[in-house]
Amino acid sequence: MTTSLPVTQGAAPEGVAADDAPFVLPRWHWARKHPTLIIGALLLIAIAVLSIGAPWIATIDPQDIDPLARMQPPSAEHWFGTDALGRDVFSRAVWGGRVSMIVGLSVGLLATVLGVLLGLTAGFVRWADAFVMRVMDGLMAIPGILLAIALMAVTQASLTAVIVAITIPEVPRVVRLVRSLALTLREQLFVEAAHAVGTRLPVILARHVVPNMVAPLIVQATFVAAAAVLTEAALSFLGVGVPAQTPSWGNMMAEGRNFVAVAFHIILYPGILLAATVLAINLLGDGLRDALDPRLARQL
Repeated sequence: MTTSLPVTQGAAPEGVAADDAPFVLPRWHWARKHPTLIIGALLLIAIAVLSIGAPWIATIDPQDIDPLARMQPPSAEHWFGTDALGRDVFSRAVWGGRVSMIVGLSVGLLATVLGVLLGLTAGFVRWADAFVMRVMDGLMAIPGILLAIALMAVTQASLTAVIVAITIPEVPRVVRLVRSLALTLREQLFVEAAHAVGTRLPVILARHVVPNMVAPLIVQATFVAAAAVLTEAALSFLGVGVPAQTPSWGNMMAEGRNFVAVAFHIILYPGILLAATVLAINLLGDGLRDALDPRLARQL
């Protein structure tokens, strides 16, 4: 006579080998513990796919002008309606996502790399600490948007100039983070032991210091990228960002602000996409912070 055994909590699901179960279950458990990370990543991937696939998704040329179709509401032909020049808002919004994605990714990467180099210099080269940090304090004393506007005023409007103008105000924030981490790590026993055996400083930084900074740097880079997307939109809205003929969310909202009463859709959809992009990056950053720093997650 056979008896049925009760299924325990740790038993493997039907169709899954017992040896594989411990590796399957924690993955779902990890995903449930960090929903903001999953939601932010999925939303950001969706926006990125929409922007990268603009040539195939937005079949109407974003620069095509049709005076007879000015400020039309959303319809089957124009999903997001048309603007004051008869251009398709959907096509311009999809193509505008490319500008924001390029700016956010470029600024996040450049600011992080420059911040790491300067922060490590300030943290491990004592004679350079005062000079580097006083320069960073001077840059942080100026509001980032004003510094970016000033830099754009002396350069020619282009996407490269926008990236540089936004990167410079963001570097000091990364430098301060890296310097504080460097000051802590240089007192650790493994760093002192490496010094004691005669290991060169560049090798110590590459093998022992920088790997211990990866987690907070990734989180900081996401917040820098979110701030860069907002700053680019603000610069374009003020007319000092990318050229006016380039489709971008800031340019679209600047062009549609005079027609809000009669064609609110001109600024509605680029505004929604801008807010969704910034929200996705911030959710991703919050989720990475909780996932990469379990101690902080337990405190919260």
